Amino acid sequence: MSSLIASTRFSVLDRSRTREGHTHPEALRDTVRLAGELERLGYHRFWVSEHHGVPGVAGSAPTVLAAAVAGATRTIRVGTGGVMLPNHRPLVVAEQFGVLESLFPGRIDMGLGRSVGFTDGVRRALGRDKGDAEDFEAQLRDLLGWFEGTSPTGVHARPAEGLAVPPFVLAMGEGAAVAARLGLPMVIGDLRDREKMRRGIDRYRAHFRPSPWAAQPYVVVSGTVAVAATPEGARRLLVPEAWSMAYSRTRGTFPPLPPAERVEALTMTAKERGFYESGLTGQLAGTEEQVAHELETVLKETGAQEVLVTTSTHDRDALLDSYRRLAAITSG
Repeated sequence: MSSLIASTRFSVLDRSRTREGHTHPEALRDTVRLAGELERLGYHRFWVSEHHGVPGVAGSAPTVLAAAVAGATRTIRVGTGGVMLPNHRPLVVAEQFGVLESLFPGRIDMGLGRSVGFTDGVRRALGRDKGDAEDFEAQLRDLLGWFEGTSPTGVHARPAEGLAVPPFVLAMGEGAAVAARLGLPMVIGDLRDREKMRRGIDRYRAHFRPSPWAAQPYVVVSGTVAVAATPEGARRLLVPEAWSMAYSRTRGTFPPLPPAERVEALTMTAKERGFYESGLTGQLAGTEEQVAHELETVLKETGAQEVLVTTSTHDRDALLDSYRRLAAITSG
């Protein structure tokens, strides 16, 4: 193992993807179970996501799910990737993380994003519109103020005030600039568009202002990493998610993950095939040796301190095997 990989933290974001033939409750229990497995494998963090009204994702309440994960583990850091701040009042978010940090001190991360919903219908149901994302920086300042006790309202967030829950900004688009201005750690993806990712990281580092939350830039790169005994086995791990993405791009809804063998037997339209093949390319997938080489390249190009792995697939045994193989690469 290279010294560069050895000095990098490796973490996991599990989006509680539903699978064909399995229920939403199963997906959530799978997430909690996976966290325990990854803790034993030595991963640094385990994060959960926020999606609303998506047939293929069970994780709609990340702070609730994070509490279940933290309660089922002992040492791994637990957090959100992320809470979508425009969907919530900052005071309520501060209170939720204050409760989490009080129950599981020193283990909670606060990953925050600026998305406002997958479709117009979801945004209406949340009482939000696309313009709410433009207020993200102000909302973020408001949220941090509740922990610092600086709210102009005279109200105090209990039990958040005075607690130090590390904030991370999910840097989609404008997020990198916000993270730099506020002096916060940044999570950026995806690994398929390396040039765009590098530009975002360079801008973040160039404009970073030290803050009480971070004295210097901290970069987490996120994306899919699939490891198997053969390149073909690793590619099959990517198949269910690639098809779900192609389906959502052509039909407007994000479905549960199908088994790889069903996808491979499908007759696709040219448009579907294009999106599907795009989803299979550019990911970090292969044998241990191949993935180690790719990781080394990514870390040299980005200077990232951490990798957040976001792999989803239908075959849970194959997914866990991939994480075991990745852990072997990263821990020597």
